Amino acid sequence: MFLNYVRRGAGKPLLLLHGLGSSLKAWDLIVDELATQREVIAVDLPGFGQSPALVGEVSIPTLADAVTDFLTQHQLLGIDAVGNSMGARLVLELARRGNVVGAVVSLDPGGFWQGWQVAYFYQSVRLSAQLSSLIQPILPPLVSNPVSRTLLFAQFSAHPWTIPAQVALNEFREFLPTPSFTKLLDSLAHGPPQAGAPLGSIPNLVIGWGRQDRICPPSQAKRALALFPDAQLHWFSNCGHVPQLDVPAETVALILAVTEGRYEPQPPVPTGAKESEVTGKVFLGVGVAVVLVGLFLTFGMKR
Repeated sequence: MFLNYVRRGAGKPLLLLHGLGSSLKAWDLIVDELATQREVIAVDLPGFGQSPALVGEVSIPTLADAVTDFLTQHQLLGIDAVGNSMGARLVLELARRGNVVGAVVSLDPGGFWQGWQVAYFYQSVRLSAQLSSLIQPILPPLVSNPVSRTLLFAQFSAHPWTIPAQVALNEFREFLPTPSFTKLLDSLAHGPPQAGAPLGSIPNLVIGWGRQDRICPPSQAKRALALFPDAQLHWFSNCGHVPQLDVPAETVALILAVTEGRYEPQPPVPTGAKESEVTGKVFLGVGVAVVLVGLFLTFGMKR
């Protein structure tokens, strides 16, 4: 099938896959820097951006099939791949299939939630998409103001006031409850769990995780490593769910180090420390999202 994409730079090819309710514009803050050293191919996944939706089932396996077909068509099998959120889970799926991608950087992957985290992920993201749909007519002034931009992005970013207004506008223009979004959200939350890969099957894999991720809490990293024992875990400090927005320079450095085979693992840190603080931040994110939705729904009804 046709997938919309942009291709920039020269050098060894590098694939970028965005998250749920986003598009290839999600990489705008880092694509030019990456393109100084690599040939970057950023793709709109099926049903997002300018790519047509899949017919029938919409899930990680069917997205992986579509991306594999795209890579085959463009003679890019074995390409190094980077993904964020849903795209991060997607590059893990491509890696575990074998002979599809090369080095892999998976940034804050979804799919490793359990128990209450499933309902939290599903409901908070669903409400955020509904909010985004409601406020589309007034988005430009909202994202231009650092205070309202901070409220809107509190669930996704550790310091949302630093995200450029145009980048924020692009993200919320795409973050809508479309049919593809709704099907994928349900599949991610309630579909089959992410399968893993045996030790020794993925030689160059790094999973990056923001310590302030309020969509996929950092405690989920332990389950990700259990399923993908070849992976190295890289922690981003002062970073939420989208490292390319919160810490773009560190994200570029990580991607280049991993895909050039020179990544050095971070020193080990206590993964279970301050779990209560993380959980508190998660529920704070839910509260912010719910309150915002309620306020804007009320505002919309009065109008």
